[in-house]
Amino acid sequence: MNDVKKIFDDLILQITKEKASDLHLSVGRHPTLRMGGELTPLVKKPVLTPKDTEEMVFSILSEDQRTRFLEKKSIDFSYVFEDKARFRVNVFFQRGFISAAFRLIPAEIQKLEELNLPSILSEFTRREQGFFLVVGPTGHGKSTTLASLIDIINHERAEHILTIEDPIEYQFIQDKSIIDQREVYHDTPDFHAALRTMFRQDVNVAMIGEMRDPETISTAVTAGETGHLIFSSLHTNSASQTIHRIIDAFASTQQDQIRSQLASTLLGVFSQRLVPRISGGRIPAYELLIANTAVRNLIRENKVHEIDLFIETSSQAGMISLNQSLIDLIRNGQISMESAKSYSLNAKGLEQLMK
Repeated sequence: MNDVKKIFDDLILQITKEKASDLHLSVGRHPTLRMGGELTPLVKKPVLTPKDTEEMVFSILSEDQRTRFLEKKSIDFSYVFEDKARFRVNVFFQRGFISAAFRLIPAEIQKLEELNLPSILSEFTRREQGFFLVVGPTGHGKSTTLASLIDIINHERAEHILTIEDPIEYQFIQDKSIIDQREVYHDTPDFHAALRTMFRQDVNVAMIGEMRDPETISTAVTAGETGHLIFSSLHTNSASQTIHRIIDAFASTQQDQIRSQLASTLLGVFSQRLVPRISGGRIPAYELLIANTAVRNLIRENKVHEIDLFIETSSQAGMISLNQSLIDLIRNGQISMESAKSYSLNAKGLEQLMK
């Protein structure tokens, strides 16, 4: 066990040394790092056996976590290594063997400009109430962007901020704001329960790590109506898809109501993905929908399918289309045309804009 623990500790240290984003432990494979978006097997490390992965994982699970993992067959949790690094971890079974994925969480919360994100996002942090979503594929920086937005509020004004996460990722250092961070299972049974009690906790701003069910979505949208500023995320690819996903999460008899609520509370949707940079690493490309009067009418009148075109033709209102963002990166020499095409949701439209 001690030998396996030493191998595990060395792997964790190598993540930080190599500036990797992820570590994967899978039976029959060398431990593997993700660096600059690419998987890199550590071929000098031994191929992992079932005993190796089990001992490594069980060495960092509490008794309660072990019980939940064996019952549910997967578990999310945060792991701190000797105060040197913090990780979001998912442990799961595959073919009866234990596998694990570790995502390194940077110690410092970066500013929007450091993340190569548009400064206009900061305007949404200065609203008194409403609902703002950061969306995109898994592993493309949604949590990092949300943390940056919450930290702007923390440094600019005195608010009571609540975060509800599974698990807690970034740990905020309180400045002007009070920040309470609740972890699902640890501090609350689920997202919905934490949101319900929020109404009795004098909260101004809430960040919901993920909206997983209609109850959580409904409570979050209602909170945006009742004087709270709500930030959250969804695994969707665009603003229009996000709005469709929210509405479709409800039974047909409830969809008119949620559509009306969303039309009145939505502030905007920011969709992002990290694209391979020519010089190495990854850089964000993004789409921004700002919920102005015209957008609210499209949602209310069930014309969400028109939002994509509306974004493309509303740059003067501050909106940003994904294709325009990709083109800017191409023209600045940051990404290749091939990469842009693979990340665009409308490759033909991208080619036409480049002409």
